[in-house]
Amino acid sequence: MRKILIVGAGQAGLQLALGLQSHGYDVTVMSNRTPDEVRAGRVLSTQVMFAAALQHERDLGLNFWEDQAPRIQGLGVSVGAPDPAGGRAARPIDWLGRLAGFAQSVDQRVKMAGWLETFAERGGRVVVHGVAVSDLDYFARAYDLVLVAAGKGELVSMFRRDAARSAFDAPQRALAVAYVHGLGPRPEHPDLLAVRCNLVPEVGELFVMPTLTTTGPADILFWEALPGGPADVFQGVKDPAEHLRRTLDLMRQHTPWEYDRASGVELTDARGTLSGRYAPTVREPVGELPSGGLVLGVADVVVANDPITGQGSNNAAKCAASYLASIVERGALPFDRDWMRDTFERYWAYASAVTKWTTAMLGRPPEHVLGLIGAAGGLPPVADRFANGFDDPADFEQWFFEPDRAQAYLAEVTGSGTP
Repeated sequence: MRKILIVGAGQAGLQLALGLQSHGYDVTVMSNRTPDEVRAGRVLSTQVMFAAALQHERDLGLNFWEDQAPRIQGLGVSVGAPDPAGGRAARPIDWLGRLAGFAQSVDQRVKMAGWLETFAERGGRVVVHGVAVSDLDYFARAYDLVLVAAGKGELVSMFRRDAARSAFDAPQRALAVAYVHGLGPRPEHPDLLAVRCNLVPEVGELFVMPTLTTTGPADILFWEALPGGPADVFQGVKDPAEHLRRTLDLMRQHTPWEYDRASGVELTDARGTLSGRYAPTVREPVGELPSGGLVLGVADVVVANDPITGQGSNNAAKCAASYLASIVERGALPFDRDWMRDTFERYWAYASAVTKWTTAMLGRPPEHVLGLIGAAGGLPPVADRFANGFDDPADFEQWFFEPDRAQAYLAEVTGSGTP
């Protein structure tokens, strides 16, 4: 039985561990926390997983919370504009696209704690230990394959930045998250749950998304602030109540239509806030240990996108599924450097589309993209296609990036020779 070590107990690491376990591999997972410590800890992310990523969980029988988590059926986009007279900000663009298959968000404190317990109950070996490169060098000698799925800390330094595939070398947004109870429905669609993407020029973006957390159904308020801009106000804030106050104050100023439904909100728990920033980076997939051993990077260790397109957990699930297929197909052959690179390139064939789209969304949108976003307000097929692109980002290549393709697509939708 081939022995595999996975360092990191997040979406990709645990999904891959449980998948390998189901195929009969001897799998060890190294986690820096116990399940109880994960549950009692600070929120980890702003995950919304779309239909294809959720299917990977179903395929492995890991969709434990599907009947409890809110079913997200749409994705709405609003564009804000300040009132020149200093009054209430307006939203000249506001529309909702319908998802072909529902999306869901499960707080990773809930999911990762549950999956880690399931892995152990099914006979997997869990080692609770913070891992440095020197530790990994020692442990790795006992395994046929070592995968690094811990996207933060010293281990990431083993994987060199791929300058040709990395568009940025500095953070493009300052991130601030608050999990809340008590958010009211959007009055335009009171019976339909949707992710709401609010674009505020020169300020950043506010995302509002339904989720399931440790205290039940809730919502996530997530600011992506332009660094140094008016919404970049969370650095150094330690008090959760102050974090929420600043979140709501920014909503009142820049997205009052969202603030209107937030009058009764309160934090889900004392650890329901998170803030930080990081540079989106693509890294070389193979890391080398001091002894010469090789390790393979997984998910955001090797492809870390800004969460503006909501792809982090989706990428992780798809990376885990791709790596699982590559490992099983390898049979008894060695997991050498060439295989590791080929395994990553197989995943990159998908992840490159996500990276291209995310890079585009972080910049100032060109005129044709503004035209598409505006047209979606009056053309439901455009709104729906945009929404479903979150499930299949490769589709954007056909109609979103190039002005000529955008023009041809709008002409097709409107049934005219010109858009």
